[in-house]
Amino acid sequence: MDLYSLTLTEVAKKIKNKEVTIKEVLDDIYARIDKVEPKVDAYITLTKKLAYDRAEKLQQRLDNGEDIGVLGGVPIAIKDNICTKGVKTTCASRMLENFEPIYDATVIKKLEDAGAIVIGKTNMDEFAMGSSTETSYIKKTKNPWDLSRVPGGSSGGSAAAVSAQMAFASLGSDTGGSIRQPASYCSVVGLKPTYGLISRFGLIAFASSLDQIGPFARTVEDVTLMLNVIAGHDKLDTTSADLEKQDYTKALINNVKGKVVGIPTDFINEGINKDVKRAYDNAIETLKSLGAEIKEIKLEYAKYSLATYYIIATAEASSNLGRYDGIRYGYRAEDFDDLDDLYRKSRTEGFGDEVKRRIMLGTYVLSSGYYDAYYKRAQQVRTLIVENFKKAFESCDVIMIPTAPNTSFKFGAHNASPLEMYLEDIYTVPVNIAGLPGISVPGGFDENGMPIGIQFIAKAFDENTLLQVAYTFEQNTTYHKEIPTIEEGK
Repeated sequence: MDLYSLTLTEVAKKIKNKEVTIKEVLDDIYARIDKVEPKVDAYITLTKKLAYDRAEKLQQRLDNGEDIGVLGGVPIAIKDNICTKGVKTTCASRMLENFEPIYDATVIKKLEDAGAIVIGKTNMDEFAMGSSTETSYIKKTKNPWDLSRVPGGSSGGSAAAVSAQMAFASLGSDTGGSIRQPASYCSVVGLKPTYGLISRFGLIAFASSLDQIGPFARTVEDVTLMLNVIAGHDKLDTTSADLEKQDYTKALINNVKGKVVGIPTDFINEGINKDVKRAYDNAIETLKSLGAEIKEIKLEYAKYSLATYYIIATAEASSNLGRYDGIRYGYRAEDFDDLDDLYRKSRTEGFGDEVKRRIMLGTYVLSSGYYDAYYKRAQQVRTLIVENFKKAFESCDVIMIPTAPNTSFKFGAHNASPLEMYLEDIYTVPVNIAGLPGISVPGGFDENGMPIGIQFIAKAFDENTLLQVAYTFEQNTTYHKEIPTIEEGK
């Protein structure tokens, strides 16, 4: 059988039971990459030598009767804004195209402690700024379901790698939907955990109060195993929540009887694609038939989320990216006249258009005379959105909305209007603003055969309820079992 077609849970079990060797799994996944990667372009860097060296050591330990961890020998892909010691971490930017970190991010250490093998770094929107992976300086990742369409973003490479069966799971980062939206476009499961549940140490910052690392996988069970490994307090991250360690696999119960699912009718606007709305309505009926109570709720401030997000996120980005000046970090221009010219040319040549756009907007909203009018007001609206969710959760256990208003679009479809691209995040950004957990699970397909994602949202640190509802929905549908044929367009 093709080992690459197994789920993470299945392949980990086969390795543990010595039905296959770790090298055989690696051979199979790299053979799959050799065949499919030239079409999909999900990876920036492959780490074959490191992976095989690690596989040999893990196999020796397994043969000696040692425990090699819950992810022992399983190949995992990593978004290229998460630091990996001695392996290029580029953020898909010219600014960092030759950067090799001297340390591992906390999540990488946790994965390796659990026995996982990092097989490569995945493509992304430059500095995680984008919704299609088109802003990457290095390459454009294609959607495995239709190579003429985008995989979503900014974690498009991580989603595409899992969807195309070139990794059993992957890590991404989610600032305004960058895990959930590509998960929806590529028909995989993507989890954005509660802010603070996963350490951000070693994640190259975009917007520090919004960024959150999370996993992609083919099933809710696989995502839950990944969450078990990477969740937990980290003293190296001051925003890390100091909570008791949990076993989230206990939440994998196929039952939603008595659960109240909130439907924000005022937030499902007229701009939603008809096929997405149909899939959403079907999801409501599915949960209702399984015994869940469907309750209409109000999220009256959610419609301001997008404007609030693009003020806060760009403000934090302009601050975080100030360090890349050609002297302290990153690309340095070769020809310059003086210090000011060095700064100007290094940043002009090192950053792409979308990154420059967000830096300029962020600098503007933080500038004297505009700070109160924009940034301060956005923070005030953020508080209203947080309170809005708290009130909603007084009467429901989870909230369900579409992951994105549309399915994947053709390359270049929104190049003329950045605002059109930003609207693709309308259903995901409220979760980041409120710091809540959200998960996207496969929920159907449109008339062109492109995937549709259904998103569940829960209270802060209530991943257990979130995973139970998502797991139940998945177990009573078949969308997650469909795989792309990776044809050249459709």
